Amino acid sequence: MMFSARQAEIMTLAKEQGRVLVDELAARFAVTPQTIRKDLNDLCDARALNRIHGGAVFPSGNENVKYEARRSMAAGEKQAIGRAAANLIPDNSSLFINIGTTTEAVGEALVDHRELMVITNNINVANRLRVYPSIEVVIAGGVVRGSDGGIVGEAAVDFIRQFKVDFAVIGVSAIDEDGALLDFDFREVKVAQAIIANARHVILVSDASKFERTAPVRIGHISQVQTFITDHCPSSSIRDICAERDVRIIETAPVDRDVAAE
Repeated sequence: MMFSARQAEIMTLAKEQGRVLVDELAARFAVTPQTIRKDLNDLCDARALNRIHGGAVFPSGNENVKYEARRSMAAGEKQAIGRAAANLIPDNSSLFINIGTTTEAVGEALVDHRELMVITNNINVANRLRVYPSIEVVIAGGVVRGSDGGIVGEAAVDFIRQFKVDFAVIGVSAIDEDGALLDFDFREVKVAQAIIANARHVILVSDASKFERTAPVRIGHISQVQTFITDHCPSSSIRDICAERDVRIIETAPVDRDVAAE
C-alpha cells in the first residue's frame, strides 16, 4: 500500500521520537482521534509501526520494516542517491545490484544507460530493467522471498560466484558506529558477501536513517567498499573510518556540520 502524506509524516515523527500518541497527533494535524487511529492501524498493518495503548512505536532493531513501508520512507532521498550512483556507472559495464529499496532506486536511474549487464537477486530490479534492449538482465536462482522479491539461499550464492563484474551496488539495513554493515536475514547476507567479493568497485547506497537502526547479522565492514553514497552522513566515526580506508563518501544532501553542531 502507498501511504498518505499525513501517514508518512507520522512515520517520520515516530522514527524521530520513538513513539507517537493519538491525542497529540490529532491536535497536530487538526483531525479527529478516529482518523489518527485509522492512520495508525494502516501503518501497523503494514508493519511500519507497532501499536501500543494510546498510540504506536517505531519498530525495534530486531525486526525489519515491511517492504511497502520501506519504499515510502525517505523516497526522495533514495531517488537522489540512485541518480548519484548511476552517474558513477559508465555505459558498457557489468554490475551486481542486490536486494533493497535504495538499490532499486539505482536501477530506476540506470534506464538510460547503454550496453549494461545487470546481474541481480532482486526481482523488482530485473522486472524494471528487462524491457530495455540495451540492458542485459541476468537474474539469480534460489528461494524467492515473498515479502520483497529478493532471491536468497545457497543457489543464489553459487550463481553470483560465477561472475567478476565492474561494479556492485549494495544496500544494508543498518550501519553501526564501528563501520559494521548489518542486515536481518542471514541468507541475504551470504548473497551480499558473495557480491562484495566478486566486484572490482563496490558502491554502498544508504540513506541516513540506517545510522539510527540496528540489525543482528553482519554483512561486512564499510572499509570493504570503495564508494559510500548517502543523503548525508551524521556519524563522525564513519567519516573517520572512510578517510582512513580511502572510502569515498558522496552526500546528495550534505548538512553543514558546523551549523548542525550549534
